[in-house]
Amino acid sequence: MDDFDKYNKEIVAQLPLLEDFFYDLINNNYSEKTVSNYQRDLLVFASFLYSQKLKFDDIGKLDLIKYKDYLRNGKYLKDLKFLYDGEKDEVNPENPLPETQHKESSPKASRRLSMYQGRLGSRSVNRMLSALRSYFRFLTDADEKVPIPADAIKLIKTEKVVSNVADLDELISLIESPENFENKKNVRYRNRAMLELLFSTGMRISELINLNLEDLKLDESKKVIQDDRIFITGKGKKQRFVYLTERAKHYLERYLMTRDDDFKALFIPYRGSRLGTENPYAVRVSVNYLQYKIKQYRNRLGINIPTSAHSLRHGFATYLSENGANPASIQRLLGHESLQTTSRYVHTSDRVAQKSHKQFHPLKE
Repeated sequence: MDDFDKYNKEIVAQLPLLEDFFYDLINNNYSEKTVSNYQRDLLVFASFLYSQKLKFDDIGKLDLIKYKDYLRNGKYLKDLKFLYDGEKDEVNPENPLPETQHKESSPKASRRLSMYQGRLGSRSVNRMLSALRSYFRFLTDADEKVPIPADAIKLIKTEKVVSNVADLDELISLIESPENFENKKNVRYRNRAMLELLFSTGMRISELINLNLEDLKLDESKKVIQDDRIFITGKGKKQRFVYLTERAKHYLERYLMTRDDDFKALFIPYRGSRLGTENPYAVRVSVNYLQYKIKQYRNRLGINIPTSAHSLRHGFATYLSENGANPASIQRLLGHESLQTTSRYVHTSDRVAQKSHKQFHPLKE
């Protein structure tokens, strides 16, 4: 809760045992990122109670309907801007969280507010409702009074989204694009190696960025990879092996030949503030940089399907599935706890559906 000044803590203090809830998450081995997401989402609920002049003990089921509207229609943005700016304007009793008149938000406020983009989709709303439900269950387990049962917090119906993955030849062009678009050899070799590694292993972008040289089994020269397996700790501190293709090993080794430094990270920046840090672990390429470069490459290639680092992970699962891979094996490679989660990635593509239609339709002639 260090992000909030004294005034904001008074708002969050409406939620009983909130800090204990976060400590419970930490003690149950939830990742730092997950705990941060819970903090963020429950702050939104606290701002809702404050803006509606509601006490926690007086919450009813109708208030949850209002909360869903508060999220769906972007009403929370005004309140969050006020909270994160950390400045208290004169309070209007009719509107206890007025829209602030700051010319610009603080850097921290801008970063926080960038996590929200106005009207929330159904999945984002459900994530925030799930955080609230987990908090209510914690209170129940702690024998604390809750205004309504956790199971009374109903999720909303989600839209059915057709999952699109760029064609394989487009993904290959994207992976190879640093060769054409980067002038500096070290940048070209590094970016190509990052994209090859993402598609070879299906790992998350955060897992890629956090890799260290010691995570690879290298020879004494630290230039030759001796094992095609990488043991990583992923989301939720789950550990698994991911596997390199011969092609990925080639481009990784080509990149390693350009390295002549003592930095721990596998992928390091060649300019910018990260090189000036006193913490050698922090000298590594950022997630934002890689996402930006992928977007840049995609635009220059004219790929019209939205494509990101996550799309390479999605494409990894999709094309393994199309080539006959077992869903349970794909689940293990992706590091999913549930096969149901994997099923959102491993779907019958439009191309396969079209082929089946032409092959098996009774009136195909």
